[in-house]
Amino acid sequence: MKRLKNILKSNHIYRVIALLILFYSLAVTLIPNYKSKYDISETNFLLRIEDYQIDGNKLTLTLCGEEKIVGTYYIKTKEEKDYFKEKLEFDDLIEVKGELTIPNNNTIPNSFNYKKYLYFNKIYYKINIEELKIIKKTDNILYKLKNIAYKRASSIDNKYIYAYILGNTDNLSNNILSSYRTNSISHLFALSGLHVCIFSSFLLKILKKLKPILKYFLVFLVLLIFTFITGFSPSMLRAVLLFFLIGINKIYNLNIKTINILFLTFSIIVLLNPFIIYQVGFILTFTTTFFLIISSNLIKNKTYILSLLLVSTISFISSLGVSLYFFGSINILGILFNLIFVPFVSYIIFPLTIIVYIFPYFNEILTFFTSIMENLSLLLTRVNLILYFPSISIIIVFLYYFFLLILIKTKKKWIILPIILILILWKIYPYLSDETLIYFLDVGQGDSALILTPHKSSAILIDTGGKIKFKREKWKIPNKEYEIYKDTLIPFMRSIGVYKLNYLILTHGDYDHMGEAQKLVENFKVEKVIFNCGTINELEENLIKLLKKKGISYYSCIEELNIENNKLYLLNKKDYNNENDNSSVIYTEVNNHKFLFMGDAGIKVEQDLIKKYDLQDIDVLKVGHHGSKTSSSLEFLKKVEPKTSIISSGLNNRFNHPNIEVLNRLKTISKVYNTAYDGTIQISINKKYKIKHYKR
Repeated sequence: MKRLKNILKSNHIYRVIALLILFYSLAVTLIPNYKSKYDISETNFLLRIEDYQIDGNKLTLTLCGEEKIVGTYYIKTKEEKDYFKEKLEFDDLIEVKGELTIPNNNTIPNSFNYKKYLYFNKIYYKINIEELKIIKKTDNILYKLKNIAYKRASSIDNKYIYAYILGNTDNLSNNILSSYRTNSISHLFALSGLHVCIFSSFLLKILKKLKPILKYFLVFLVLLIFTFITGFSPSMLRAVLLFFLIGINKIYNLNIKTINILFLTFSIIVLLNPFIIYQVGFILTFTTTFFLIISSNLIKNKTYILSLLLVSTISFISSLGVSLYFFGSINILGILFNLIFVPFVSYIIFPLTIIVYIFPYFNEILTFFTSIMENLSLLLTRVNLILYFPSISIIIVFLYYFFLLILIKTKKKWIILPIILILILWKIYPYLSDETLIYFLDVGQGDSALILTPHKSSAILIDTGGKIKFKREKWKIPNKEYEIYKDTLIPFMRSIGVYKLNYLILTHGDYDHMGEAQKLVENFKVEKVIFNCGTINELEENLIKLLKKKGISYYSCIEELNIENNKLYLLNKKDYNNENDNSSVIYTEVNNHKFLFMGDAGIKVEQDLIKKYDLQDIDVLKVGHHGSKTSSSLEFLKKVEPKTSIISSGLNNRFNHPNIEVLNRLKTISKVYNTAYDGTIQISINKKYKIKHYKR
């Protein structure tokens, strides 16, 4: 026993084991050796419900059979929605009929890759469900407990019961969730060490008369069941296993250092699920806990306020690299905000949610305090200090943590200098490129193109896209709806180091070209806006009102723009009394390469343009009107002779764009790309131009 204790005290053994298991997980997950157990032609399945969510008329299910599958079913009636809300439960056996599909990659650079996310959750197929039927209710005791827990939460009219008891924030509004993220306090809404600390302390007091080993085992078992009920989140797994191992260490006087117990915890979790190393929650929880443990001597014997400040600061610095890599922003004031919200949540909100979960009569008290928290968070978003960083190589992240570790271990202040230099390099990296970049962005059925001059010194966005919203019954409206400006345009621009637009050019007033303009101007810095010739419609009028209110300059029907050493020529001046034909047509040359953006201009405009201008040997043509039959006449194409043609259209769009005849016509003359299939098309221009696309 003594020899075993000596071995267990060794620091090296835990680090070697953790490193070996990390290499094992990389080998398992990165070597493409998996073959699905399903054939893509299969259409009928018997599957169990692992997870489900109803949002508007969309039912999303994580299903388990021979392997996990994500399913989507669009609910047809309100009665059917009510039926699913009442009847669907975890681990129900259901019969499903539908089409298997391979998940898509991200079509916007640096954006969330859904295919990789599913792969790292061991999901290789999606299923578009046509029919589903509940065959058998679960007889698994653990799932019965989980269903009871969720039914109990849903019976209480308070969204924070779901958030704090079950770790589910789906019921919180986008506005509130966004404010928590902005203020760097969203971690307080993830099940983690806080929950484990409160639960374990309570249970240990109840079981204090039992033998220590039995007591810790029972508490661990209860916490493990709770972790199962809440979906095995990485932070909960880490906290529960760490609690148990620290307890064993204390009971048997093994004298294993806490940092080594953390390495052991890491090794066990990764050995059980090698894919978990790619989950952001897993990376964050272990990174933050690691640095808090090795910095614990700085926190000891301090007053509550000072220790809270130190914990908040260490958590902020230690999570900085991970947060910047995955999310691209930090709120400098987050450290101070946590001083307010951590005790408020720890001592008021979270204990109240437990009380209300057991005794719903106190719900009004919880609602009162959560409303204070929400209003305070919304207020603080007005005074936040956010720094945005571009997407960059993971090598920079490792360098940041390498020097941070040296700083904490050696306490040599000069180490701060390379850390600051790394962050500066991270911030300025995009501006070192001397290429001109043009992105034709995949915004669905719409148009949006971004032009960036060398060193990102000027940014010009041509159109914003716009998702046309149709009137729907209230029960069909989702809680969280995709918005192009918020989910595509702004995150993408920030990810490549663009934090303002010098010009926003709106080719015309159709929604699919400028529908996101107002929201973009409200949430992103825009210096000047350019409108086309012709009459102003209601959409343009509303935007002009906003521009006047914000003091943003705007112009219409101009002939050219001087962009540093280059010019953009706006060719279409004639009023055709038609919104599409009134589109601005933009011509520019970059390093002797010719670009022509046609907006939605039709055949009549094309005829007028080739009569008035010498448009020949175009290198890249942004095809007019999404490739519809109203544009791209044979006469026009023979005249401009594009080497590359780019169509911006939505996948399976209701207008059937592009027209097959137009597509065939283009293919006889040029290489054709379509954002519907090829995703965002990136053109890099130096002496030559290179094309890269982000295919689904």
